[in-house]
Amino acid sequence: MAAPYSLDLRQRVVAAVAAGTSCAQAAARFGVSHSSAIRWARRLAETGSPAALPMGGKKPFALAGEAAWIESRVAEKPDITGRELLAELKQRGIDVSYYGVWHFLGHSGLSFKKKPARQRTGSRRRRPLA
Repeated sequence: MAAPYSLDLRQRVVAAVAAGTSCAQAAARFGVSHSSAIRWARRLAETGSPAALPMGGKKPFALAGEAAWIESRVAEKPDITGRELLAELKQRGIDVSYYGVWHFLGHSGLSFKKKPARQRTGSRRRRPLA
């Protein structure tokens, strides 16, 4: 991902526009695009600074507010499926996708895994030597 232009360059372009130069002329003079000069001038007028907005970061899970309820529900019924949990969330008025439920359960460590004793026999290579 590309880095934002420096604050110094942004301030020089905006100062040139404030001094009466058009955005197109200021952009050509400082070697930036015309649309960047327009956006920086607009951002200065709206926020008081032409600084870049923060980049990156993580979005919180859509179910972050329901974490306590989901944990208690999984503790209450450990073999609940994702589809059942999705249906219960829809009844509670929470609109989320199946993938959202699946991702939240996996990330929280709440996914249901079968016990090793219930797995199939497997190949001969996995059996212990007698």
